[in-house]
Amino acid sequence: VQLQAFGGGLVQPGDSLRLSCATSGFPLDHWTIGWFRQAPGKEREGVACLSSVSDGSTYYAASVKGRFTISRGASKRTVYLQMNDLKPEDTAVYYCAATSVSSPSRYTYEYDYWGQGTQVTVFQ
Repeated sequence: VQLQAFGGGLVQPGDSLRLSCATSGFPLDHWTIGWFRQAPGKEREGVACLSSVSDGSTYYAASVKGRFTISRGASKRTVYLQMNDLKPEDTAVYYCAATSVSSPSRYTYEYDYWGQGTQVTVFQ
């Protein structure tokens, strides 16, 4: 099982970024994928989650609702996190993770596999 997150960068407030999580080694359609972030000195927090294709449920943290969108790519091997109207407080290392739990979860302990992080920095 492998997950690889990429797409981070250095942007200004109000800009957009799209993060990608490339997956292999497991049936993505049947697993829940979550995006998490960790800012310096803070705990890792759930940002957005997308459950299996059969369920289709999503979860968004209150701080990103309306600005971030999680989606599954046409190839079904990639999950995206579209981030719009970025703010300085969105600055963090972003991780994608996978769990066999069928419903979306914001809890890190429920995730079995993690990709390496990608840095997102929003500066003024």
